[in-house]
Amino acid sequence: MKKKFSLIAMAGAALLLLTACGTTAVTSSSTNLWDQIVYGFAQVIRFLSFGGLTGVGIILFTIVIRAALLPLMNIQIKSSQRMQEIQPEIKKIQAKYPSKDMESRRLMNEEIQKLYAENKVNPYMGCLPLVVQMPVLWALYQALSRVDFLKHGTFLWFEIGAKDPTFILPILAAVFTFLSSYLMMKSAPERNAMTTSMTYIMPIFILIMGVNFAAGIALYWVISNAFQVFQTMLLANPYKIIAAREAKVQVEKDKIKAREKALKKVRKK
Repeated sequence: MKKKFSLIAMAGAALLLLTACGTTAVTSSSTNLWDQIVYGFAQVIRFLSFGGLTGVGIILFTIVIRAALLPLMNIQIKSSQRMQEIQPEIKKIQAKYPSKDMESRRLMNEEIQKLYAENKVNPYMGCLPLVVQMPVLWALYQALSRVDFLKHGTFLWFEIGAKDPTFILPILAAVFTFLSSYLMMKSAPERNAMTTSMTYIMPIFILIMGVNFAAGIALYWVISNAFQVFQTMLLANPYKIIAAREAKVQVEKDKIKAREKALKKVRKK
């Protein structure tokens, strides 16, 4: 988990460097490569804005991006699930080497790497989709905030380029962010403090940003996180995972009972 957050932080830092000077308006005459990518995203959103409704374009484009990233997200989810399943074994190995000396650290890492290999787990694979999608999602965010023709117009009850006066979009974005994290956490055999805290901190973070940012950006967060909830239920339904895990435990219990019953019959004879 710490490695995952480290990679996310590194990717975020790279994006900040990439866009450090990217606060001016982006137009068709922009020459910077990143600005051209942002403007390209904006053009696609305008193409998808049927009836001239930028809100429709934002919704459709967000769905297209999320759908395109679905295979990568599937890899991330499956990798995270396998990591969750072997966490108890990792903790046993860590408890086996409580000492902090170099030799103990080396032996512990060797055993953990062996466990990864036996279970066909790559601890970095779960982070790859996050790193890949961040530039894409950040370019979309900048298209909504830096391209002039996307910042104007109304959709439903709000102005695309103004803050949502009703706070409905920020609240929905926070709710869907929480549901997405909660569903992923629910299927974990064990929970740690970092995962639990992020489940509650991220929705608050999204809510604060949604209240202060343009409604078009808040709309993107609503659709993106709602899609994430749908994706989780489709690819990693926690209720099915829990049911399968409980069924597996019950099978083992039934085997033990059958073995004990057979031993009792042998003893009676």
